[in-house]
Amino acid sequence: MARAPGLSVRLKLTLSYAGFVVLAGAVLLTAGYFSLSRGVHPGVIFLVRSHSELLHDFAPIAAAVLGFLLVFGLVGGWLLAGRMLAPLTRITDATRVAAAGSLSHRIALDGRNDEFRELADAFDTMLARLEAHVAEQERFAANASHELRTPLAITQTLLDVARNDPNRDTTELVDRLRAVNTRAIDLTEALLVLSRADQRSFTREQVDLSLIAEEATETLLPLAEKRGLTIETSGDATPTIGSHALLLQLGTNLVHNAIVHNLPEDGSVWVTTSVRSKRAVLTVENTGERVTPQSVATLAEPFLRGTTRIRADHAGVGLGLAIVKSITQAHEGTVELAARPAGGLRVTVQLPAAVAPS
Repeated sequence: MARAPGLSVRLKLTLSYAGFVVLAGAVLLTAGYFSLSRGVHPGVIFLVRSHSELLHDFAPIAAAVLGFLLVFGLVGGWLLAGRMLAPLTRITDATRVAAAGSLSHRIALDGRNDEFRELADAFDTMLARLEAHVAEQERFAANASHELRTPLAITQTLLDVARNDPNRDTTELVDRLRAVNTRAIDLTEALLVLSRADQRSFTREQVDLSLIAEEATETLLPLAEKRGLTIETSGDATPTIGSHALLLQLGTNLVHNAIVHNLPEDGSVWVTTSVRSKRAVLTVENTGERVTPQSVATLAEPFLRGTTRIRADHAGVGLGLAIVKSITQAHEGTVELAARPAGGLRVTVQLPAAVAPS
């Protein structure tokens, strides 16, 4: 935005310092003059002459002192303002570097803690988070492009095979195309949910996490029964504020993840809700293979799936826990993943609790 040129802050501070010094000097000189004039004889004619003589002798000295104070104030104010504004210059330079696209630059302002140091540290923290966010978005875009390209490439191959062999039975081809297309649709919908959660563009209302857990469990109960798993749901009313649709997606993803990545048979899933210290807590645990701490640290990253935990059917698109993490953060909450000692995973989501309606 174009703006009219103005005086620099350093020049304004210099003029302010000089003006203050001259004003203080003028006050002191005036006070000194009146102090000296009180010692003059109170006769009228002699008083005027005495005041005139005193003023005649005092005026040159006062002018010289004021002139010295003016020069001293300007020079000293200029140097002092430059020294005080030096950190601001470094912050401005860092801002320009960041605006040019370099997010790795840091101010790293040294010295004791003051207003400029707090501003520089806050700016460095912002740059670090922005750099991490941009890197995450670039990695996500690359992974998303790769994941979307895979079903499209498979579709292209199947169509080329069908065109080169017109007499081939199309039933198998249609089934495979339908499966690939379904996977592409699921991936696209997951990306849309993730984007919506990241942008926090949703209407907030009071939601009961216990009802969310029950609805998600009932929806996925046929899948659990097909795999020979048992699901146990328990907990009292757990009210929070947020999007019912997104929180239902969160619960569904957690339960689905717990079902899919479980034991081949006789596995279990436990879904519990509670309120702890003004936090609404949803916990989903499942049996399964042992998970290393290194694998747990990457499970919530988009498209990063432990190969030992993937099954061929209902394996998902690699965004289940990433969506859970994004939805939780959009609701000012936290998500914690921990490996169970006996095998499997425990996921704990904590959201701000709301006052339950009477």
